[in-house]
Amino acid sequence: MQSYQELLDHLILSALHEDIGDGDHSTLSCIEPSVRGKAVLKIKQDGILAGMKVAERIFYLVEPEAIFNIQKMDGDKMEFGEIAFVVTAKVSTILSCERLVLNCMQRMSGIATLTKKYSSLLEGYHTRILDTRKTTPNFRLLEKEAVRIGGGVNHRYALYDMIMLKDNHIDYCGGIEPAILKAWNYVQTTQKDLKIEIETRTLTDVEKVIAIGKGKVFRIMLDNFKPEDVVNAVQLIDGAFETEASGGIDLQNIKEYAATGVDYVSVGALIHQAQSLDLSLKASFS
Repeated sequence: MQSYQELLDHLILSALHEDIGDGDHSTLSCIEPSVRGKAVLKIKQDGILAGMKVAERIFYLVEPEAIFNIQKMDGDKMEFGEIAFVVTAKVSTILSCERLVLNCMQRMSGIATLTKKYSSLLEGYHTRILDTRKTTPNFRLLEKEAVRIGGGVNHRYALYDMIMLKDNHIDYCGGIEPAILKAWNYVQTTQKDLKIEIETRTLTDVEKVIAIGKGKVFRIMLDNFKPEDVVNAVQLIDGAFETEASGGIDLQNIKEYAATGVDYVSVGALIHQAQSLDLSLKASFS
């Protein structure tokens, strides 16, 4: 499996190729290749900053001699008018990297800011917040990193790093019991280090998992359970499995779910409902 750094570099290089193609002709047409300059990342909206390390890596991949001066860190609160970083490099580097840096940081900061709103509401509770695979294709790496920066916990990254038996898997397989047994046999046969999570839709489903899943399943998802039903499910499970509530959880009711004692709540909205924050990269002559 590739490391985070390898995945990040691949994402950056692919995005630069998408944007630059055979050349940044706007810059090539009017800026001499050797001219150096300075630019500052200006914060134009309050929130949680995310993407600083990504921005730094973008500039260094394009120009290893670039100087990246950090003013604020990932996860810091940011306010209108502040400066996040100052970069000194060839002007052509600054201009060619500008849009990719902003796209990444604006998107990531929006996700980190929304995640922080959710995670702050869980202070004092046992429950922690998970993200999901409801991500933008080819941008999952940075969206999940933004969730982490905002105080959330990353769920599985993709289809290959965990077994999650959801409603369609269970229905196609013929029920909870065969789904668990087949998944467990698969893990034993392939000798892959894969944990198994299973979705339940009723308390009866939970009872079935408890009866057959010990030693096989590590987490039970309680899908679209009302808070009072989560309480009953958590009591039934009694610590034998990790628990996760999912479906319909938002800023208004997350505390109700946390009060049930469930281990995790998963919220796809952390990513797909986040709004990008306003940042700008401007030339500096000071």
